[in-house]
Amino acid sequence: MSRAGTAAPPSREELRQLALTEEEYGSACRQLGREPNQLELGLLGALWSEHCSYKTSKRLLGQLPSASPRVVQGPGENAGVVDLGGGLLCCFKMESHNHPSAVEPVQGAATGVGGILRDVIAMGARPVALLDSIRFGALEDARQRQRFARVVEGIGWYGNCIGVPTVGGETYFDQAYSENCLVNAMCVGLVEQGRLARALARGEGNPVLLVGADTGRDGIHGATFASVELDREAEERRPAVQVGNPFLEKCLLEACQELAGDPDLVGLQDCGAAGLSSACAEMAHRGGSGVEIEVQRVSRRERGMGPYEVMLSESQERMVLVVREGAEERFRERFRRWGLRCDVIGRVIAEPCLRVTDGGRPVAQLPLSVLVAGVPPRRPQSRAEPAPAASSPDPLLEVPPWPAEEAWLRVLGSPNCASSRWVWRQYDHQVGDDTIVGPGADAAVLRLRGRVQGLALSVDSAHPSARLDPRRGTAMGLAEGLRNLACVGAEPLGVTDCLNFGDPDSPLVMWQLEEAVAGLAEAARELGVPVVSGNVSLHNQYQGRSIPPTPSLGLVGLVPDLERLPRPGFCVEGDLVALLGRPGAGPEGVELGGSEYQRLASGQPSGSAPELDLAAERRAAEAVRQAVRARLLRSCHDCSLGGLGVALAEAAVWGGQGAVVRSPLAPPERPSPGWAAAVLLGETQGRYLASLDPGRLAELERALAAAGVPLAVLGRVGGEWLEVSGVARIPLAGARERLEGALPGAMAGPALGAGMGERAGPVS
Repeated sequence: MSRAGTAAPPSREELRQLALTEEEYGSACRQLGREPNQLELGLLGALWSEHCSYKTSKRLLGQLPSASPRVVQGPGENAGVVDLGGGLLCCFKMESHNHPSAVEPVQGAATGVGGILRDVIAMGARPVALLDSIRFGALEDARQRQRFARVVEGIGWYGNCIGVPTVGGETYFDQAYSENCLVNAMCVGLVEQGRLARALARGEGNPVLLVGADTGRDGIHGATFASVELDREAEERRPAVQVGNPFLEKCLLEACQELAGDPDLVGLQDCGAAGLSSACAEMAHRGGSGVEIEVQRVSRRERGMGPYEVMLSESQERMVLVVREGAEERFRERFRRWGLRCDVIGRVIAEPCLRVTDGGRPVAQLPLSVLVAGVPPRRPQSRAEPAPAASSPDPLLEVPPWPAEEAWLRVLGSPNCASSRWVWRQYDHQVGDDTIVGPGADAAVLRLRGRVQGLALSVDSAHPSARLDPRRGTAMGLAEGLRNLACVGAEPLGVTDCLNFGDPDSPLVMWQLEEAVAGLAEAARELGVPVVSGNVSLHNQYQGRSIPPTPSLGLVGLVPDLERLPRPGFCVEGDLVALLGRPGAGPEGVELGGSEYQRLASGQPSGSAPELDLAAERRAAEAVRQAVRARLLRSCHDCSLGGLGVALAEAAVWGGQGAVVRSPLAPPERPSPGWAAAVLLGETQGRYLASLDPGRLAELERALAAAGVPLAVLGRVGGEWLEVSGVARIPLAGARERLEGALPGAMAGPALGAGMGERAGPVS
């Protein structure tokens, strides 16, 4: 950018590079009463970007319920906080690093992990777990395999090096994500109540400290890059991708842990999107004060960096602190003990503005009422897509593409339903020695040291039928997360979201966003799960083609007794197999809209999204939790992607036991030709597949009847086959081969070597 001082107004192209519109520039000039200079314009572009300001989505997010007796901190801080009891708090947050991962997969994914870790560190918490939700195009494409492999490498490298276990997540592959991969990372941390930190600056004269890495030119305009469309020139934005150093962040983590709860620590904030400019401005705005920064005091690793580059750099592994005047040398000495540079770069001022000086010479001054709170809200037009004419019955019922057995095996062999072991084998999920249940199960479970309780964690996304019905599909994502926690007996405490959508200037995309937020709000209220933190990622599109609506949802729950955890799979021959929840819905009792079976057969979802009864979901989840805690269930697994057929195969393969069961539905008088496959692979909501000792059946029946939850005993565990009588029969070995071999088989294409950016480091 070549503008200097307050010369001619910026061109449309200059504004586009800063993710600003001409109307927004005009608004800034009117609020300031003058034209901003080059640095001020850069600061406005960063803080007014979609990524930092939520200018399109903020009015919608107010619908989300965020309060409960357990919530200590809701949206507005670095992470949400819930109370685990006994003075222990849990902090958690999810964010996206989609665009950076598309152009530089290793570092884009790695620094996404580093950034979400610092959000939790900034709360004074020690990170104890990472989870991720990632989406790519079809793996038949070598370029998609390369990008996927590199993103997995980046996630594993950073988490493994810093020593925080990656305990769960999800993967999904669809052609719609070919040019816009999604990389969402979630971090969970623990902190004692008296050590909780806040991101604010107050106390006139208090010093502002910058600690961690030296500031470089990497990541400049990263926030604006995340707020514009990917295009053919995306590779040229590679310098906007940050470069991570997990070993330095480990030192930063430990130093901040030592200082958390210090009475002289006023505020703590990580340098993430928009770097120093965002960190300092937002801290001051929260504290009702201002900040003055002297850029000459900022340590730099490159020569010739001016105020613009220093203030907008997104170099990683940096934190901003405000401490009480007179305590700065004590803090600096503590950081030096960890080998970390710590500079006093400014001070808190009474005037509510961000003031930047260069060698004492003022180079920028912007009121926080403009810089942080002055962004004009955007209200793009919204228009629903005309609903396609419903075909009744579903074409797959009338003309099934494969016999039921083949359809079952095909869905088991889809990378979307198969085991993700190939992914999580590259992550250290046991470091710290607190992982009780790791990746691959319904929910991960961590021990809480010194307690009988545990922490349950899950990441899910909207059901694929969100393309058909964004409101219902998003609500189904939260319902699935609730079921995952129920399978380990956990009480849900809160949810964090990452709302991934395309270009909000498209009326259809804006409608999808509105509907998805409304669906999440409705589900959160009905299911009793507050939304305590989150992130919105818009402009996920390429050459006018937007991704499908893809909200990712991370849930945290409290397990009352780790000794009462059931298993996810069938483990005892002769146990009963039971289906908890309604057996079916829709025409002929089966629902195929948005199912993986439908995607494989026709390439895209069609028809209607599955029915959803939130009140029934809540009743069933509570009943399952109580059954788990009473040890009535030997194993418990929810039915989600792939329906009953995938749940049955997973439970059998995990436990090493086959099963012979009946269909949960009686066939219609004249079943359609595809009815048998639909019984197996339809994705009716609100169902759990369980196994239990026959001697506990009467007790379970009484408990579920009292809760109004249907129960159907389907058959027994045992043998080397999976059989649904009168529907389909496959060998257990064949199911295992499909589930465990699909992803490694898909990745065993041509060499994945060069061409997708530098390697970050070794993968364990």
